[in-house]
Amino acid sequence: MPVFKPVPTSDFSSVFDRLNKDWMLITAGNQSVANSMTASWGAFGILWNQPVAICFVRPQRHTFTLTESEDTLTLSFFDEEWKKALSYMGKFSGRDGDKYAACGMTVAHDENGTPYPAQARTVLICRKLYAGRLDEHAFVDPTLIEKNYPTKDFHQMYVCKIEAVLQRGD
Repeated sequence: MPVFKPVPTSDFSSVFDRLNKDWMLITAGNQSVANSMTASWGAFGILWNQPVAICFVRPQRHTFTLTESEDTLTLSFFDEEWKKALSYMGKFSGRDGDKYAACGMTVAHDENGTPYPAQARTVLICRKLYAGRLDEHAFVDPTLIEKNYPTKDFHQMYVCKIEAVLQRGD
């Protein structure tokens, strides 16, 4: 029988680093309009016998309206050289101007019209399976509300089937 030993979660870094260190862009929209926002929260796994990504969007974000109106969205990961652009994408709203132009990015679309930044290293094409607002009364640890939701602007959670993975082939 094999022997298992505990290792730090940081040793299982591929998934965790993608979210926590590399960050990602959540992109939603269609052929006519698209917007991206930076995210460093999320999860990947198997749910309902499907590969899924779980992402979170606050209701006041411009991306929220687009995410709510479409069945698909993308999660994109970038090389280190794009870190400054991803920071910009997280701080400024697409309501106020063209964030892609400001960051030197362009929008591409998959065969179904789902938008994603063309400069990404890896893109996950995702179809929404479940959407629901985080519920204040479901938090077991109230300090999470104090720290993350002082104005009670709870994220919308999206559980999405990962339908395709696109890897840039430079």
